[in-house]
Amino acid sequence: MTTEKPDSAAPAEDEHPEYTAADVRWARVQRKQARIRAEIERNRAGDHKVPTWALAALLGLVILAWVILVIAS
Repeated sequence: MTTEKPDSAAPAEDEHPEYTAADVRWARVQRKQARIRAEIERNRAGDHKVPTWALAALLGLVILAWVILVIAS
């Protein structure tokens, strides 16, 4: 008597399909979109340590100082 496995016990080929290059690219796109969404939500929460206007003013002062340095020399 042989112990053959019935068809239902044999692993179906569809259980572990191989990933195609398109599947890999699509998964990468989805992960990137999820990271972008998470970053946008963090930014909208407003847990900023330094206000945006203060950073803009500081940048303006640095640029102004650089321009004055270049013109004065």
